[in-house]
Amino acid sequence: MTITSPHLGSPSVWTDARLLYALEEVVEKELNRHLKVAKDWMPHEYVPWSDGRNFPGLFEDGEAWDKEQSKVTEIGRIALVVNLLTEDNLPSYHHEIASLFGRDGAWGTWVHRWTAEEGRHGIVMRDYLLTSRAVDPDKLEQFRMAHMSEGFESDNRHSMLHSIAYVAFQELATRISHRNTGHQSGDPVCDRMLARIATDENLHMVFYRNLLKAAFELAPDLTMQAVRDVVVNFRMPGHSIPGFERAAAQMAIGEVYNLRIHHDDVLQPVLRFLRVLEIDGLGPEGLKAQEELGLFMNGLDSEASKFDEKLAARKARMAARAAL
Repeated sequence: MTITSPHLGSPSVWTDARLLYALEEVVEKELNRHLKVAKDWMPHEYVPWSDGRNFPGLFEDGEAWDKEQSKVTEIGRIALVVNLLTEDNLPSYHHEIASLFGRDGAWGTWVHRWTAEEGRHGIVMRDYLLTSRAVDPDKLEQFRMAHMSEGFESDNRHSMLHSIAYVAFQELATRISHRNTGHQSGDPVCDRMLARIATDENLHMVFYRNLLKAAFELAPDLTMQAVRDVVVNFRMPGHSIPGFERAAAQMAIGEVYNLRIHHDDVLQPVLRFLRVLEIDGLGPEGLKAQEELGLFMNGLDSEASKFDEKLAARKARMAARAAL
């Protein structure tokens, strides 16, 4: 792919390779910062092992799963499965970013470090779910096989800038989803585990957000177009999970992740931090993308308000029924 930018003194032609090279110094700086602030943690320390017992199978004393065996709420169970299955596709995610960013230099070091940190999330979540009997282990494995057998292809694999823009928002979206799942889970142990995972996701977001900031300084028009495209067409990486649409609707009602959360807690913080809608000096294409982004955000806010009203009405109906 070839892209152009008029903002480097004279017209320049960009390729993904040139962008990778131009951002290498920033990646190294952000990698060093990340390594200083990131704290290693042990997944096994967040799992209530003493609650575990055998499932049927090789063990004659195995006890069949029943949802009443766990203190996790129904919405917590749904969100935990979606979150874990999303994390399970890590091999595909690694392949995507390793192919795009490369395996050499600071880029390669980051790719492998990120993968190692993300690996902890799937480990601890699965161990927690099985030990606490929060989910049907047979169905969880069936879902995992179905989801991973489909593989994963990023919507933004065609473009370096689009990929950076996407992960800046997606890492924050994942952090918010994990954190809210913990709040809604009904289990303090689960809440602590997901808070730990959310801390990692936030650090990953900061890495990519700062990289996106550097991209705006290099090629503002092109980066603005990438951000517009990503925001307008955003979808979570777990969208191909079996039954995702139904689960996403339940998570929206359960206030784990919905339009209001997406607008207020994911898109707005990144856009505001980078002052995306305030950047001036853009060329025609960049200015057009900025205006379209602003219009989209206004429309999304209106849609979120409609959802808020429907959710409030639903809560009122449920409260009235409970009072009878």
